[in-house]
Order: sequence, then structure tokens, then C-alpha cells
Amino acid sequence: MKELDDISLVTQVAVFHNRKAFDKLVMKYQSPIRRFFLNQTLGDGPLSDDLAQECFIKAYVNITQFKGLSGFSTWLYRIAYNVYYDHVRRNKLTSDIDTVEVRRMNAGQSVIGERIDIYGALEILSETERTCITLQLMEGQPIDKIADITHFPQGTVKSHLSRGKQKLAIYLKQNGYETK
Repeated sequence: MKELDDISLVTQVAVFHNRKAFDKLVMKYQSPIRRFFLNQTLGDGPLSDDLAQECFIKAYVNITQFKGLSGFSTWLYRIAYNVYYDHVRRNKLTSDIDTVEVRRMNAGQSVIGERIDIYGALEILSETERTCITLQLMEGQPIDKIADITHFPQGTVKSHLSRGKQKLAIYLKQNGYETK
């Protein structure tokens, strides 16, 4: 039923340029898309908002390219994935200590300690591991959808998830958390 509602709204936007239908899609997906960006940017709220806005603008402009071969949410996450990696390429983010500290300061130190630990843990992952982990553990996407979003083979997604989970387990154990 959910996909039928999305297809109906997409059709209204693509055929009739119905902005209210697109507003409904934005309302439905803005929280998950923003959360995806928030995790990818290690808690940088303003940047996450900017990237989410860019994602929805690209979705609106390119809505006629949605063919229905996957769910609308998968298509939208693919756009989000591309928006984030375009941002990374444009800014050539480095992982040196100064850059990490600047990102943490931009994210706001008023964030409760547990959230800082989560972003600290996500920070140790490679970009692709972080993407796969974020999509699976935080967005609830299954492996086949992650493969569609990232255009990685399912085996590659599984490898990134496995390595990422191992790194997270080690990080959490070293920082006083019990892992099972």
C-alpha cells in the first residue's frame, strides 16, 4: 500500500506538476533522509539540512526519471547517496585531527554524550562502510535495497557491513561498552 501511495504521488508530480503531492512526499521522507545525512556528516545539522534540501530539489527536478523499477524510497536514497558523495568530492574532506575537531565543533558540543560517542564510532568507518552501516542499522534498509542505492553488488555491501560492524564492536569495547 505504501508504494502505491508513493507511485500515485509521483505520478501527480510528474504528469500534473502537482507541488502539493510533492510536499506530501517530502513530509513522508524528510526525517529519514535528514537522519541519513546527519549520520554521514557525523552530526553536522546545518550541513545535513542543506544536503537534504539539495536531495529533494534534485528529486523534484528529476522526478520524471523515476521508472518504478525500485521503490520510491530506494530511488530517493540513491539521490541522497549521490548528493553526499558529490559533496565529499567537492570538499575533499580529510580525516586529519584538525578537520575532525572542526566538524565536531560545527555539530555542536551541546549534544549529549551518547550521541557524540555514536558519531565518534561512525567516524572510524570508511565512507562506504559508514553508508552501508547507516542504511542498514539506522535506516532499516535490507541488503538488496542498499545494493540498489549504492550500486554495489550485494556481496560488496555484505563485506562493508561486516568490516564496519567489526570496527564498531572494537571501538565500542575500547570505549567501555559491552558488546555481545
